[in-house]
Amino acid sequence: MPSETITETHQAAGVVFAAPWRLRVLSVLPEWRLAVTFNDGSSGIVDVSALVNGPDAGVFEALRDPAFFATAYLDCGAVAWPNGADLAPDAMYKEIRRSGVWRILD
Repeated sequence: MPSETITETHQAAGVVFAAPWRLRVLSVLPEWRLAVTFNDGSSGIVDVSALVNGPDAGVFEALRDPAFFATAYLDCGAVAWPNGADLAPDAMYKEIRRSGVWRILD
């Protein structure tokens, strides 16, 4: 079941992260994918399956558990997980603006 985060969960009161590459909406999808929408309205899919399931996953190895992967949340406009794993929103934005999908390879 997809879950959606619309608001920042770890944000100081009144602070708005306005950079266009900051995320404002996050939905967790099956198969280690995320649907994201940026501050400027750009949106796309992030596919982290190769990274999560790769031999050098490191901190991302915990995301192999679909239940843990589903705990993704927005932290200051970036995708993060409770174990400290996070994704760079600026690199994500650049690739999604180019092709609509960001596939992170291991």
